[in-house]
Amino acid sequence: MILHGIFPTPVAKFSLGRDFTSEEIEFISSLQMHRNQGNSTTDNGYVLKNPCMVNLTSFIQLSLDEYIKIIHSPKEETSLRITQSWVNITKRGEFHHKHNHPNSFISGVLYVKADKEKDLLYFYSNAYRPIKIITENWNAYNSDVWRFEVETGDMFLFPSSLAHMVETVQSDERISLSFNTFPTGLVGDENEKTGLRL
Repeated sequence: MILHGIFPTPVAKFSLGRDFTSEEIEFISSLQMHRNQGNSTTDNGYVLKNPCMVNLTSFIQLSLDEYIKIIHSPKEETSLRITQSWVNITKRGEFHHKHNHPNSFISGVLYVKADKEKDLLYFYSNAYRPIKIITENWNAYNSDVWRFEVETGDMFLFPSSLAHMVETVQSDERISLSFNTFPTGLVGDENEKTGLRL
């Protein structure tokens, strides 16, 4: 048998490759929080606009540029711009509810603090399965859920429509910086009357 995986969901993993600076950590620690479903999130929805976050913003933007170039390979000049960004804190015994990100094209999460031995990120398939067969061996073709181990400095980029969550946290504290994006430039095809300049 020759098996072809068509129409895959592109979830990309990047690594910051350095420790977070004391300035970045101090800023994140100073942010005002409010309760979310199962954990806490920042009041500030634009944390990456703070001057002390400029190097993280640069790393994220370079990663977004690579993602769109490799995954979408735009014919016209099209890029992704970060719209909103915020921090989530999930403590031992808390969780982050299953959700996706409306009004965004590609979303991302950068782990400021995570324990590779205990912290996981779950993604859920959007595919409709008209027949459900009991599975003995899970793989990328028959799974409805996929999980990744995460550690400090890891970043994931994924389509904003892809549902994801964090189950009950076993580590002391998990801190993540999340963000949304939207395309800029030309999307669609003006000759086909689907063009949209953003």
